[in-house]
Amino acid sequence: MTKSKVISTEDILATLCHSVTGVLSSASGNDISYSAMVQKITRTCMRPDIGCFVLFDGGFTGLVITNFTSQAAMEIYHDYMRSMGMPEEEIAHSHLSDDVSNVLGELMNQIVGDFTSKVREQLHTSITQNQPKMMAINKQVQISVDTTMDRPQARRVTFTTQNQNIFYLELAMDKTEFIKLHDFDISEAVDPDDIIENEAKHKAEKQKAANKKADDADDDFMSDLGL
Repeated sequence: MTKSKVISTEDILATLCHSVTGVLSSASGNDISYSAMVQKITRTCMRPDIGCFVLFDGGFTGLVITNFTSQAAMEIYHDYMRSMGMPEEEIAHSHLSDDVSNVLGELMNQIVGDFTSKVREQLHTSITQNQPKMMAINKQVQISVDTTMDRPQARRVTFTTQNQNIFYLELAMDKTEFIKLHDFDISEAVDPDDIIENEAKHKAEKQKAANKKADDADDDFMSDLGL
């Protein structure tokens, strides 16, 4: 009898951390990393300077909170806006700006979307999430999941930006284990952006080949005329 593989809360948390680093690094060009040491905490809180929370439900229930210092928030925001080609005069310079909260909220939405996709592929279960709520705050706000949890667990992970600024991710969910009964193939997620990019590249190559063929035909014609 083969031993069943068990996927725990920590494995789910690691998947979420990969989504955070993957999305933020890709979107901003900033080298985001996270600590290999995870804290067990008793409660989840939104903390200054910018906090965001997302509830998810379905295969399992939980809460994700990100807490950015103003320095970390502005570093990621500035890198993202510059990567989008925004001129400096249109980029906000205060973490209290609505634009900063909106951008970080959209990035958080992409992170949780990537996470739910990975959960669907890797755990063969489905979860849904609400729209992330991102806000600048100046005091600690305690948040809990409004549901009955038999054995709630909470974890905090420390993330570091390229300039060594810190932000935190907190996850609260019921203690759960997914047990793999048999092996299965994990299909790779299809990125719509990759499809569009590959299609555009394919069209460009076809156009280039067609232009070259037309140029060669013109050269042959001129050669036949002795020109």
